[in-house]
Amino acid sequence: MKCVIAGAGVAGCILARALQRVHGLEVLCLEQVEASDHSESGTGLNIGPNAVRALLEHDPSLHAAVLARSLPWRAWRISLTSGRELFHLPLAQVADNDGIRIRWSELYAALRGEVSGLIRYGARVTGLGDASGGGGRLSLDYTQAGVSHRIDDIDLLVAGDGRYSLVRSHTVGPAAVRQHGVVIFRLLVPDTSGGLIDDYEQWFKGPNRLLAFRVPGEAVYIAGTFPIEPGAEISDEARTAASLRTRYTPDDGKASAQCRWLIDQITANVPSIHWARLQESPPLFTDPRGRVLFLGDAAHGMVPTLGQGATQAIEDACVAGQLLTRRLAAPAAAVPEVTAEFARLREARIRFVMDFSLEASDTIMAGADPVTGTLNKLEPPFLRKLSRLYRDITRV
Repeated sequence: MKCVIAGAGVAGCILARALQRVHGLEVLCLEQVEASDHSESGTGLNIGPNAVRALLEHDPSLHAAVLARSLPWRAWRISLTSGRELFHLPLAQVADNDGIRIRWSELYAALRGEVSGLIRYGARVTGLGDASGGGGRLSLDYTQAGVSHRIDDIDLLVAGDGRYSLVRSHTVGPAAVRQHGVVIFRLLVPDTSGGLIDDYEQWFKGPNRLLAFRVPGEAVYIAGTFPIEPGAEISDEARTAASLRTRYTPDDGKASAQCRWLIDQITANVPSIHWARLQESPPLFTDPRGRVLFLGDAAHGMVPTLGQGATQAIEDACVAGQLLTRRLAAPAAAVPEVTAEFARLREARIRFVMDFSLEASDTIMAGADPVTGTLNKLEPPFLRKLSRLYRDITRV
C-alpha cells in the first residue's frame, strides 16, 4: 500500500512519523519549499494545552522533542495600551497542562528532523489523476528542480499543504474563503524589552489589538490586528510606521512601558512585517471518493484568535496517526472507510473550535468595545467553553 503526504508541515510530519512504522506501507512526503527555506517560518506561535496533551498521548518522544525547543504558556493577560489590566487568567483554571510558546522554525526543526528521510523538498504538486492500475487509486504529478515526476498507484493521499492547498484545489476546487474584515500582522524581534514581555499578553486601543510573548532564543513574537472593510485589501497607508503608531498609542499619548516598547519595535521593523487578513474556510476532511485526507489548514482554515490553527493541525495529525496505523495495518484495509471514520471523529470538534474562535474574535471587529468584550470572557459561559477547548481532545 502506498501513501503520499503533500506538505511537510505540522500535520504532515507528525503523520509521516506515525505511518513509517506501519508494515507494508510505503510513505513519501512532498514539500514545495527547499529544506533551507525558512521564509514562512520566521515568526512564533503559541500552541494550546489541548495539542500538547494530544501529542503527549500520541507520541511521547516527539512531545519531548518539541517541548525542549519551547517555553511554557501558563497565563493569558489582557490590558489596554494605557496599562489598565482587564483580564488575567492562569491556564490551570481551564486546562490540565500548560500550552507552549515556540518559534515556527524550531517547531519545524523538531518535527522534520524525525522524518527527514521521507521528505522530498522543492516538490510542487502540479496535477492529480486516476492511477494507471485503476482500483480507485490515484496518480500525482509534481515538479522538482525543473523536472516533472509522477507517482502512480497511490492508495491514500494526505493533504497537509496549508490554507491554499494545491491538493484541495486539484481534487475538489479551492476552498471558499470568508473574510472577516480584520488585518493581521506578525513580527519576530530580538528581546531588548528588559523583562517587559514574557508570557502571552494582549493590549487594546479600541478594536486595535497587540499581542506578544517571549520565545526561546532571546526573541519576542509580536502580532497585531485592526479592522478594515470585509474583503478589502490592506492599503499601503495602513502599513506605514506612522499609521501603526497612531493605531496603538492612547489618545493622550501615554502608553504603558510594555506598549511603548512594542510600538517602537513594530515601527522600526515595518519591512520585516508579515501581513494577512482574518479569514476562514469551511471544513472538509476527505474527497468524494475517500482517497484524499485533508488535515490542518488544508482541511479547515480558521481564525487564529484562540491560537488553534497549528494546535488543531496537531490534533488532526495525532488522531489520523492513531487511526491510520491501526486500520491500514489490517489485511484488505479499505481506505475510503478509514477517511470517512476520520471525518466522523473530527467534524464536531472542528466545528466547535472554529465557531468558538470566531466568537472570541468579537473584541477585534470594527466598532467593538474591548473592555466589555474582555470582561465577558471572565464569565462562566466563556470559561466553560475554554475548558472544553483545552481539555476535550479527540481520542480514537
